[in-house]
Amino acid sequence: MSALLDVTLCVLVLGLAAWTAFARDTLAAVSGFAALGLLLAVAWVRLGATDVALTEAAIGGGASGVLFLGVGARLRAIPRPRQTAALGQVGRGAVGTLCVAVAVALGVLVALLGDPAQTLAPQVAAALPRTELTNPVAGVLLGFRALDTLLEAVVLVLVILAVWSLAPDRMWGGRPRPWGAAALDGPLGLMARLLPPIGIVIGIHLAWVGAKAPGGAFQGGTILAAMWLLAVMAGFVRPPAIGSTALRLLLVAGSVLFIVVGFAGWLFADAFLAYPPAVTKPVILVIEAALTASIAAALAMLIVGPPADPPSATPDR
Repeated sequence: MSALLDVTLCVLVLGLAAWTAFARDTLAAVSGFAALGLLLAVAWVRLGATDVALTEAAIGGGASGVLFLGVGARLRAIPRPRQTAALGQVGRGAVGTLCVAVAVALGVLVALLGDPAQTLAPQVAAALPRTELTNPVAGVLLGFRALDTLLEAVVLVLVILAVWSLAPDRMWGGRPRPWGAAALDGPLGLMARLLPPIGIVIGIHLAWVGAKAPGGAFQGGTILAAMWLLAVMAGFVRPPAIGSTALRLLLVAGSVLFIVVGFAGWLFADAFLAYPPAVTKPVILVIEAALTASIAAALAMLIVGPPADPPSATPDR
């Protein structure tokens, strides 16, 4: 039964991926992509990688799908040129052949791995008690490879700046436009009333338990961002002005705190991003909390897009 489930899941993933790639309608392709993310999350669960499954479901199936829907809506509003360069049958065949070749090469590399495959899991398990964390994924991301996690947080800030830079100069400091008309009394309004209290609790819970169970800042922050976006879509709240000091501080809080802790490691633990043994877990939890808030704000502002309304005379502070 387990083997049948795995085979069925593989067929569904491959079939949905092909259907998404060949779909000519933007909405159909984005819907297929979001569904593919959810199927991949199930596949990661079957492989025992629950943390990766949570991230895939939240970002691959959720946040990315909403982002692509917004991009599709903006593209439909842009007039298309009369003539567009077609890739042609030869070009399409070449792209398809390259994709198949890459997939086959990856499969061959996986098949050539030793049995058992090379792994650093024993070393991680032996050193994990020093971090005072019981979740090995959190131990790796915030202990042994904290620099990678720091760079991921910084990249989010850079992405937000890149998105904001797409706005005309006269819009700098203004607000992104609301998503459609308010739907306070419709089904969307009902969902925006019922889901956020539950989603906020789930998001905070995932961020908190990341130290000892699957979860963490990225998973929790994504759910918090989704709950705020739901309220925005229903018309309960407006996106903040990008000139808001509070918003900018929230966006950089996680990265700045992470960097400060990194330099403090030189003073108290003789290495960059090293934690003093007596306070390792409390410091990591504080970093996770700040990262959760910053990730939630960054993902939410990334999805609502660049400012489209000019700044008011008295911008938010």
